[in-house]
Amino acid sequence: MKQANMKQANTDKADMNRDSTNQAIHYVNQSHVKQDHINQNGTALGTSIPAQAVTIAVGDTLEKTELLTSLGKACDFPSYFSHNWDSAWDCLTDSEAIHLRLDLTDVKRINTEDFNVFKSIIEDAFREFGKPQLWVIVPSEDEAYALEN
Repeated sequence: MKQANMKQANTDKADMNRDSTNQAIHYVNQSHVKQDHINQNGTALGTSIPAQAVTIAVGDTLEKTELLTSLGKACDFPSYFSHNWDSAWDCLTDSEAIHLRLDLTDVKRINTEDFNVFKSIIEDAFREFGKPQLWVIVPSEDEAYALEN
């Protein structure tokens, strides 16, 4: 009986961690932000990104160096931030930033390995500390189609 309770507790914890990870990163279509589409609850999707969200400014290429530099500036990391992933996690979890906003609509090239590491840092920090949450704004389907052709 005791072993069954432990298995259930472990399953519940895994479910909770999976739910927490799902809450760490939110993808928002650009058209929902600019046109304030209405979701099923009758509220504008654009308003689902908190007004106090800190914007991580990126250029037309998303890669480690630019992402770390922009994150450091956006979250006002201390001078000892050493521009690597471990230091980013440390500074991010010590930061006051609770909500982050990353707009990918003008990005032409993404280093997927760097972006995946960044997302895993956000997910890990959220799982451990309940913050930050990241809102990623992606191009609308119409714009993505136009870029492909």
